[in-house]
Amino acid sequence: MINKKKIFSIAKKAGKITIQNALTLYYTLNSDAPVWVKVIIATALAYLVNPIDSIPDLTPVLGFTDDLGILITALSVIAVHIKDEYRRQARQDADTIFNKHPS
Repeated sequence: MINKKKIFSIAKKAGKITIQNALTLYYTLNSDAPVWVKVIIATALAYLVNPIDSIPDLTPVLGFTDDLGILITALSVIAVHIKDEYRRQARQDADTIFNKHPS
């Protein structure tokens, strides 16, 4: 299972929006959402941390666009199951990560 530490470990490479979206999915994954929602979330988060990528993350600028696209698609599909508290917590955590570790 994907855990919060793995998501935090890629924070320096990925943009703040990507991390915030990933954390929103993470908090929704650990909720009372239906199983199909959790499958979509787990798949999107697994793609994010998977070293095999359709666009390598080492490619400047473009490297994380596929990751962000997957996250945004997952967020769109499950939007009605995302509570405001998950979005708020994800935003706070992303702010903390990027304020403590500015790029």
